Amino acid sequence: MRFSSFDALLAHQAQQFGDRPALCFAGPDSPCGWKSFDRLVRERADCWRKSGKTCLGVFCDGSFDCVVNLFAANLAGMQVVLLDENTPDEQLPGLLAYTDVDVLWGDEELCSALTPGLTGGVQGGAGKLLFFTSGTTDSSKAVVLTDASLCASAWNGNELLPLSGNDKLLCLLPLNHVFGFVCGLLWGLQAGACVALSEPKRAFTAFSDIRPTAVSLVPAQLGYLLKAGAFNPELKTVLIGAGDCPASLLHAGRQAGLNISVGYGLTETSSGVALSVEGNPAAMTVCPDVRITFAGDGEILVSAPTCMMQGYYKRPADTAAVLSDGILHTGDLGALDGQGRLRVTGRKKEMLVLADGTKIYLPEYEAEIGAVLGTGELAVALRDGRPVLVLSGAEEPKQILLQKLAGVLSGRARGQQLTDIIILGEPLPRTATGKLRRWAIARRLERL
Repeated sequence: MRFSSFDALLAHQAQQFGDRPALCFAGPDSPCGWKSFDRLVRERADCWRKSGKTCLGVFCDGSFDCVVNLFAANLAGMQVVLLDENTPDEQLPGLLAYTDVDVLWGDEELCSALTPGLTGGVQGGAGKLLFFTSGTTDSSKAVVLTDASLCASAWNGNELLPLSGNDKLLCLLPLNHVFGFVCGLLWGLQAGACVALSEPKRAFTAFSDIRPTAVSLVPAQLGYLLKAGAFNPELKTVLIGAGDCPASLLHAGRQAGLNISVGYGLTETSSGVALSVEGNPAAMTVCPDVRITFAGDGEILVSAPTCMMQGYYKRPADTAAVLSDGILHTGDLGALDGQGRLRVTGRKKEMLVLADGTKIYLPEYEAEIGAVLGTGELAVALRDGRPVLVLSGAEEPKQILLQKLAGVLSGRARGQQLTDIIILGEPLPRTATGKLRRWAIARRLERL
């Protein structure tokens, strides 16, 4: 069933399912039935209304209380900003000021330290939930979504990959990422399934303890869980998203008997745009509310009226650069095959364009280099307009490394040849889902 708001979702599911479990979690009161969940959220919403606050910043720890407060603040008409509890302390005051947060929920010590500096407050924030982008090619921006757009995204996903009230969805993903919020939580709640909340650090035992029938994971999680043999026999649906999944991992998952679907989506579209549902992970069915077209260079253009962001918070120029007349320029490249399935072939965002017009597709180039050097801790970037290799560390001199790469470089055009190797003394900056923060690498090179 479609829901237009969190309020409508909770009211309907409480009436429909009564005391059947909505959420289970670590705690003495687990599981929590639908009627109890609805009641707790509404009681907490009354408290938020009486507080007089207008914008809640939530440090998403994935707990039951976290979920209750997220929904309650929304029902209370507050704007909600979903925050990563692992954000460096020095970045938090700026993020809170930017998003107009005037009250915090989460770790008591952290909230107590930050609360005296809050000067925010907002008008017209009802229904809005702000998620920060991953920031792979630019510093993070706050994307304005709504409970309506998030509910629509969950409905889209459930139309293609349905769950039922008999399913148990294991939530291991951070809720401050839209993939985690929609596919780790809302997908299950929308379907009337029970959502099991568990910390990522307990992933190895969660499958044997909870016995889920469905789970959403990022590729790295799939890899280490397969290696550990962690999956339970009742697990029938695995949804992979938030990053490219190597074919070797997908093959290993199928060999382990898993039914794996791969999703493509963006924060700007409230998560899902397309899902693989017919066996081939590279051929994805477009979600019902989504229309795909292509720019002249093959860039994927998305029209998704029910799921589209309202824009980047307080950044109209950035919004206009990617969203025009309801059409989102994704920065990704792709095509539709003969059956109308979407195939994502690359990313404009991960392509270097040199002064002579030569283009370097970074994932492909980096994969070739990584195979020779035996490491994935590398990136190709521009320094003074010319390509360089950035390593987090190296045990061999640059000259030896270049000799090892001679075979790779010989097959590249002159403009694509590496002009230097930069060895950093720290890990390469990455997002929470493991993607390189290329903008941060570029800034680091500027300071050298």
